[in-house]
Amino acid sequence: MGKTDYPVTPAVRAMRAAGISFEPFVYVYEEHGGTGQFAGLFGVDEHQVIKTIVLQNEHKKGLVVLMHGDKQISTRNLARALGMKHIEPADPKQAGKWTGYLVGGTSPFGMKTPLPVYVEASVMDLDTIYLNGGKRGFIVGIPPQALAHLKPQYVAVAVD
Repeated sequence: MGKTDYPVTPAVRAMRAAGISFEPFVYVYEEHGGTGQFAGLFGVDEHQVIKTIVLQNEHKKGLVVLMHGDKQISTRNLARALGMKHIEPADPKQAGKWTGYLVGGTSPFGMKTPLPVYVEASVMDLDTIYLNGGKRGFIVGIPPQALAHLKPQYVAVAVD
């Protein structure tokens, strides 16, 4: 197979370097389409589509949470679990500076600045997860065990 039919992003390079095999999915990105757009287009359960959320603590230090597409993060529970006072979404411009990715195209792999990664523990119960490949409209399917390369901490902070 010569030329790839998907973008070669920093995330793809990082996954290749780590020996992670992935299945690429390319689609037309819709602003605010979210995980539901991908799930609908490819007929997968939105629970398996994992969003990469960039947050910051009270000291303006960044962190990343990987969460099911059909769930939200309880930032209060996350702050409590991590022994922090306050956690809130990072400003999109700041998130881009840290990760090197645009909002809607953020991957936990290949971030410009390595940020601590927290994974909702139940993500590990899935056979396959679908997460951003580092560009809007580009998702990769991987086994959740591949997240071990990110040296994540596991948390239980999902809310409906």
